[in-house]
Amino acid sequence: MNNYRGRFAPSPSGPLHFGSLVAALGSWLDAKSNQGLWLVRMEDIDPPREVPGAAADILRALERYGLLWDEDVSYQSNNLADYQEIIEQLLAEQKAYRCICSRKQIKLKGAIYQNTCRDKSYDLNQGLNNNLNHGQKNDHSIRLKMTNPLTSFSDCYQGDCLVESQFSSEDFILKRKDGLFAYMLAVVCDDAAQQISHVIRGADLLETTVQQLNLFKILNKKAPIYGHLPLAVNSQGLKLSKQNHAKGISSDHISENLWQALSFLQQSPPNELRHESKDNLLQWAIKSWRPQAFAGKTQITHKDN
Repeated sequence: MNNYRGRFAPSPSGPLHFGSLVAALGSWLDAKSNQGLWLVRMEDIDPPREVPGAAADILRALERYGLLWDEDVSYQSNNLADYQEIIEQLLAEQKAYRCICSRKQIKLKGAIYQNTCRDKSYDLNQGLNNNLNHGQKNDHSIRLKMTNPLTSFSDCYQGDCLVESQFSSEDFILKRKDGLFAYMLAVVCDDAAQQISHVIRGADLLETTVQQLNLFKILNKKAPIYGHLPLAVNSQGLKLSKQNHAKGISSDHISENLWQALSFLQQSPPNELRHESKDNLLQWAIKSWRPQAFAGKTQITHKDN
């Protein structure tokens, strides 16, 4: 029985662009070439960054490009009670604590948080606003105690990755002062709950992987295998992203865009497939999937034609 379970987890902060098409295609191909399942999860727990209608637009784009998911789409906004339960569990077990430090205070001491409030956790637990509801502001954030953290991991595309101990030992935020659950908590909880076996995603998340592995370890949950795809960057070296105003992919030239994405991933698709149906192109890509072609590359320049 094949237990491969992959996923694509976009945030609904804008349309699907070339960079996110590459991430979706890479994770889909890795799942399908291993006869696995491919899930889609919408990371919709940061309302200030969300664009109305973007989630539906992303799903329609995936469907048009033939990247079909195998189970119902999940939404992180439906899992808030689960995140709260984990927060309360970690606080009760003294594996997390409340922190009153502001961003300004942390910046004055350097880029990395110095775990200032960790030893004050007993006092901080008394008399503070204990509201744990999502989106309701608090006078503190919740941080995870990083005791005996991992400082390295093996990535199936990037090889052995070593992270600076100062970064890996930082007590990172699980819940923000503005009352929103942090991405780091939500992604680990959801990957564990959905029994995700393989996380194939962009290399912009490479460094945060060790933090996620540490949270898996603290929660006593099985961590997935990670593989990080090269990022699509422009001629200035900037990631193609919604924040950098990358334009949404067109639905007018689907096979051409898929061919370009496969070429970006160094898969060398035959030129004649540029004008074939998307189904024929995707079937070729599944049979010919060679992640070793881009192994070791964290970014590749993409020229927008």
